[in-house]
Amino acid sequence: MELSGAEIVVQALKDEGVEYVWGYPGGAVLHIYDALFNQDSVRHILVRHEQAATHAADGYARATGKVGVVLVTSGPGATNAVTGIATAYMDSIPMVILTGQVPTPVIGSDAFQEVDTVGITRPCVKHNFLVKRVEDLAETIKKAFFIASSGRPGPVVVDIPKDVTDPNLRIAYSYPDKVEMRSYNPVEKGHLGQIRKAVDMMLDAERPVIYTGGGVVLGEASAELTELVRLTGFPITETLMGLGAYPSTDPQFIGMLGMHGTYEANMAMHETDVLIAIGARFDDRVTGKIAHFCPNARIVHIDVDPASISKNVRVDVPIVGQVKSVLHDMLRVLREHPRKSGGERIKGWWDRINGWRTLDCLRYEQGPGAIKPQYAVETLYNVTKDDDFYLTSDVGQHQMFAAQFYPFDKPRRWINSGGLGTMGFGLPAAMGVQQAFPDATVACVTGEASIQMCIQELATCKQYNLPLKIVLLNNGYMGMVRQWQEFFYDGRYSHSYVDALPNFKMLAESFGHVGMRIDNPADLEAAYREAFAMKDRLVFMDVIVDPSENVYPMIEAGKGHHEMHLSPHLSSDRELA
Repeated sequence: MELSGAEIVVQALKDEGVEYVWGYPGGAVLHIYDALFNQDSVRHILVRHEQAATHAADGYARATGKVGVVLVTSGPGATNAVTGIATAYMDSIPMVILTGQVPTPVIGSDAFQEVDTVGITRPCVKHNFLVKRVEDLAETIKKAFFIASSGRPGPVVVDIPKDVTDPNLRIAYSYPDKVEMRSYNPVEKGHLGQIRKAVDMMLDAERPVIYTGGGVVLGEASAELTELVRLTGFPITETLMGLGAYPSTDPQFIGMLGMHGTYEANMAMHETDVLIAIGARFDDRVTGKIAHFCPNARIVHIDVDPASISKNVRVDVPIVGQVKSVLHDMLRVLREHPRKSGGERIKGWWDRINGWRTLDCLRYEQGPGAIKPQYAVETLYNVTKDDDFYLTSDVGQHQMFAAQFYPFDKPRRWINSGGLGTMGFGLPAAMGVQQAFPDATVACVTGEASIQMCIQELATCKQYNLPLKIVLLNNGYMGMVRQWQEFFYDGRYSHSYVDALPNFKMLAESFGHVGMRIDNPADLEAAYREAFAMKDRLVFMDVIVDPSENVYPMIEAGKGHHEMHLSPHLSSDRELA
């Protein structure tokens, strides 16, 4: 069949099995929007800002494992999308972003709504393309989806000049079954010799720790990871992005590690003699000061991206390959090995870890006064733990409280911006999750500063009947900024107080949703239950929380895992180490 460039774009999306496209129209993409109008297989979701389009597609991708798709126009359409593209890039999320471009004859002439999209996005994409011929369009889109979803996933931008989508220029359509690229061949299988070395090292360990990141979730390797942890009997800690890959309620899980990780996880990392890092990239929020990181450990690192291995921390046994495949082979080698792992050899190590656990580093006290944010999250868990539940968050104290106090037992249920730390992510990401799973319960934990960055998307939620539940932990501050100013700037709260806040209850109602305001801890659980019982309505809960509460433990930038700030009512780590 002969199709125009615009029709090729839409047909290619159909051939890729795309369900949803999040976007916002503009002059350079109107031919594509016209082609979308003439079909009903690919559903377009109209957001109110291009940043929200990228975050919604991102949330959809994180929750489903599928490629999220975005369509925006040239110029400001593309630049508005950059924050969401960079968010996906930092967390290795598969996305394809279709951007309009001015017609090819005027590229470089500063035409109306022209920017160098390829140049602007080059540092924050896995790859990008500028398509100058309609004949190249189908194959380029196929390449984009392949690159985005294979190896270490990431966002791919396809920049399409308007004349390439001209409805009067038609060519025979053929969508390739597969593509091959000489310069891009991601490794699938890990080297068996390296895997055997890793297993030998694990069997020698007296103080082992398994440390996992988002790569286990993205690599669909939760089942293999769970089997490995239970077979070895080793303790496991996870990064912010890795939560849920292993059941958080299981006794072998010692909590999240890093800047706001648990005392027992961070102390175990500091004293381990063998660290098995799986699908993690050793980022600074996890390692603390590199010179103090795991000073006594030999390190195994499994990752699909060879560039991530020994990038930040030098490792002893590198294994490049898909996490699922490598763990499958590692389990086979372990089962066949004449020596057995775990058992009596690491009993003393578990005794030490359980001793650290007695500190109860996350303990807080909820009295009759202000609602503690920890209590707000714990109560949310008690109300929703039996539901088919997904939780998104924005960035700040509320994000850390959610990570600490909402235990995730399944992967792809905790949706948040890790690497870039993007405020405004939570609401549109929840929209993408709800589109993917219309019968699931989807909530967004946010703060009063973050929610205002994409609050216009309440209109999108109304248009598409998305019954999200928004839990705003309202402390009147940019909470994490305030906490740093308290700790490191002698309480000089420079521009961290959020003045002139709206009445969020009335604001939500003005968009046609249900609004609530809760300021008494005695009312919280009942309010949650009322809100979550409204299966077909978006409910915005403005939960007024204690403005002085801080996130503990906390590792100051430049410090080691053993140098945590603990809650003031706890003893120092040096007394308990």
